[in-house]
Amino acid sequence: MKFDCPWCRKEIDYMELTHDSDLFAIIKMLNTFGKHSNLVAAYTELFGLKPLKSKTKKWRVLLEEMKRLFDSESFSFQKRAYRISQAGMVEALGIVVHRNFADGLDSHNYLKKIMIGISEREEKESGRRAEKELRSKEASLMYGNANNGDMMPHRVPIIPDGYPVPEEQIEAPRMKTMPRTTPLTDAEFEANRQRMKKLIAEIG
Repeated sequence: MKFDCPWCRKEIDYMELTHDSDLFAIIKMLNTFGKHSNLVAAYTELFGLKPLKSKTKKWRVLLEEMKRLFDSESFSFQKRAYRISQAGMVEALGIVVHRNFADGLDSHNYLKKIMIGISEREEKESGRRAEKELRSKEASLMYGNANNGDMMPHRVPIIPDGYPVPEEQIEAPRMKTMPRTTPLTDAEFEANRQRMKKLIAEIG
């Protein structure tokens, strides 16, 4: 029994497939890339996989490397690590696949150089998003919106007992005795005069 392989564009004998562990692993791995499987297959074909029957091991190794890239969403180049989203990888693969290479590829370095630019762009975009979110949170905190998302502008803060107290609520200190507003009588005036006379005599 034979069937058509959608990625290698050839007819494969089912018995051959069951006895070829590399080819079986290849088809199984390609399925893990989902809707991007054709793009990944097209990229790996740039490494010179013809004739396929003698290059199945090489194809399997390439797909394993691509799967690790997709799973980790990271890569390294010249001893430096980079982060990149799967969407960024797909973008880079699309660019590479549509380039014309006279001699094909012998490493992932060209792909990595494309991904570096995308990775740096994504990092800048992520930084801008983080800054925007931080400013949004700060604005929310100013309006008492840190927890439940309800806008509460012009909220009047609760003043605890004690200081500070609004100026209009401060009371003047109470005097021990109220000042006298009526004039002294003759007797009171004479009594005060005698006390002053006695005080001067004691001082003097």
